[in-house]
Amino acid sequence: MAIYLNCQKGNKQQLFVTFRYSEERVKTIKSINGRAWNAEKRCWVIPYTNEAINDLLKAFSKERVVIDPSIGITELNKNLSRELSMPKLLLSMEEELILKGYSHKTKKAYLGHARRFLEVIDKEYSLITIEDIRQYIVTLLDYKKKSHAYVSQALSSIKFLFNNVLRIKSLDLDLPRPKKEHKLPSVLSQGEVIRIFESVCNIKHKAILVLTYSAGLRVSEVVSLTIDDIDQERKLIRIKQGKGKKDRYSLLSAKALQVLKEYVVSYKPHKWLFSGDKPDEHISERSVQTIFKKAILKAQIKKDVSVHSLRHSFATHLLEAGTDLRYIQELLGHKNSKTTEIYTHVSNKDLAKIRSPLDIIWNG
Repeated sequence: MAIYLNCQKGNKQQLFVTFRYSEERVKTIKSINGRAWNAEKRCWVIPYTNEAINDLLKAFSKERVVIDPSIGITELNKNLSRELSMPKLLLSMEEELILKGYSHKTKKAYLGHARRFLEVIDKEYSLITIEDIRQYIVTLLDYKKKSHAYVSQALSSIKFLFNNVLRIKSLDLDLPRPKKEHKLPSVLSQGEVIRIFESVCNIKHKAILVLTYSAGLRVSEVVSLTIDDIDQERKLIRIKQGKGKKDRYSLLSAKALQVLKEYVVSYKPHKWLFSGDKPDEHISERSVQTIFKKAILKAQIKKDVSVHSLRHSFATHLLEAGTDLRYIQELLGHKNSKTTEIYTHVSNKDLAKIRSPLDIIWNG
């Protein structure tokens, strides 16, 4: 738990120190000269002096101390703000992300964005301005040509850093977000899907790809499946805590079950359906991505696709077969129906019925 310092402006300047209660921390704060308990504000108070701050940092050297830049600590001691090094700051940010229930992927992405931002800005945290942030966002878009989704996430990460970790409320972070890009998903034809499966000799690798397509799973979901998630009787797959921390069920196709049984006989999995190098750990997402890349090369598919394209193809092929969009939304675990509606733009179900005017006017 981080130790937060906040400055009280008044006749007698003081610093408020707040932290999650423990006997050890109370004992530590009592070792600082001039400290006092403020019953009204329910926090500890120390003098606003160079000596008191140094004593606090030394006393809590094993803690992640977050100093509110509004204290003006650069004027008090220019070296003190450097006590809150980037690794410590990122550790505090990681803790806040965990406490707020962010997913592992989002947590990793936010920390990466925050680290890159701080490395580029390279100045005292208290001196960072809204113009610094604006220029950083412009650089990502205009110079580095990052996608709008990437830049929007970077901005969310920076806002989280300032609002929840550095706790700088005075900085107006109401910056405009890049317009959301509407990209169509890459979809494989049914024939291409079969070619991919037929190109894979390893039964474990084949089972992973077949299950991913047949149930429309995200790669993070297929690697996290356990033996108990396969319901052979009801022909269902249980996906626990998918995107958005939601449980759902998807299809267990007869063909996929056949491949799965062959795999189980050969590999005899225990806890995880698809274990990694270590039996007590599941296979990594990177390994599945590598399996897919090798498969499309062997199948001689030239499209720019990823393992996630199997999920896109599942939804598109269902739509083309006449499945109601509401059922597809449920199977994919989409919260918003508009997310599922994107597949209507890549389906050839209705487009195939339209005849090009060229075919009408050119009879030769």
